[in-house]
Amino acid sequence: MNRTRGCGRDARGAAGSGVDERVGPPPSGFTLLPWLLMGLGALSNIFQDRTTDPIIGGMGLLAFNSLYIYVAFRSFDEERRRSVSTLVALGLMAVLTCGLALAYGGGWLLFFPLLGLAAGAALRGRRLGRWGWSLAVLAGVVAGVKDGWNGINIAYGTFLSTMVTAAILSLSDAVRQLRAAREELATRAVAEERLRFSRDLHDLLGHTLSVIVVKSEAARRMAHRDLDAALTQIGDIESVGRQALTEVREAVTGYREGSLGTELDRARSALTAADVEPVVRRTGPPLPPQTEALLGWVVREAVTNVVRHSGARRCEIAVSGGDDRVRLTVTDDGAGAGGASSGPGTGLTGLSERLTVAGGSLTAGVSAGGGFSVTAELPMRG
Repeated sequence: MNRTRGCGRDARGAAGSGVDERVGPPPSGFTLLPWLLMGLGALSNIFQDRTTDPIIGGMGLLAFNSLYIYVAFRSFDEERRRSVSTLVALGLMAVLTCGLALAYGGGWLLFFPLLGLAAGAALRGRRLGRWGWSLAVLAGVVAGVKDGWNGINIAYGTFLSTMVTAAILSLSDAVRQLRAAREELATRAVAEERLRFSRDLHDLLGHTLSVIVVKSEAARRMAHRDLDAALTQIGDIESVGRQALTEVREAVTGYREGSLGTELDRARSALTAADVEPVVRRTGPPLPPQTEALLGWVVREAVTNVVRHSGARRCEIAVSGGDDRVRLTVTDDGAGAGGASSGPGTGLTGLSERLTVAGGSLTAGVSAGGGFSVTAELPMRG
């Protein structure tokens, strides 16, 4: 339980901060900004008067950088990455890159790998391969016209920057999604463990306290006319209390497995103390431990309801097992659990959920001949 509570704190901490502390903040457009340093060669050419029409070149460089930053920051938001404005900006970058490369050549050809970075970040998905090859061919042709065979290197660099950027960012997204799914599973596991523990305590303590109350009332009634019988009931109360302490400790550690035979014996004792005639019938082969444990919980909860609410004079518990399934029925002749109209309570609802998970079923309601009936079915093998 300590370990599961620790997982819960970790999960809540991650959810509360919005950041997984183990992988740091999610990537953003700042990740791609350092690559703009590849354009320093073109900027140097402008300041050293090695570029014809430096004003046009400077405006082109400013426009390219602006479009690159625009696309880079929009590429880390899925909705904005797929928007028309992002694709239009990417198209303008391609046109501007071709124009600057054809006009100036040299260091300006390095804008094609930068274009590939932006394209890889923005075009992640099924169409990436087609766009990556198209962009590489375009870069190779333009660079070949301006710089001959060196265009092959530009084409290769453009293709590589496009595909590697897309692969790294896609992998980063996948890792974060997996971590988020794992955190969600951890949170659900903690919630399910808490639900299981609360159901166990409800079933355990509800039954035990009901038996103690019934036996205390019996001891009080007998104290004036039969002291020995009253002392017997008090001894039973002590025994039930000690057994409850043991079971609570075992339930807390998560290792408790109930025995159907033990629960049937306790049911006889509790019903007898409540002046209800117990009738127990059990047939069929031995049951697997997990099946016995679940049916033991059903007996405990059903008998607790009979003792607390039914006002019955007779309660019949029948267990019949076959090759495939086992069936448990608890029927009384009283007014029903909490009254005929109230239906199954919280305990029966929790048991129904547990039996459903184990491949079984639980039904409860007013029987045809009056009284209340609880029926549980489970497969012989879980």
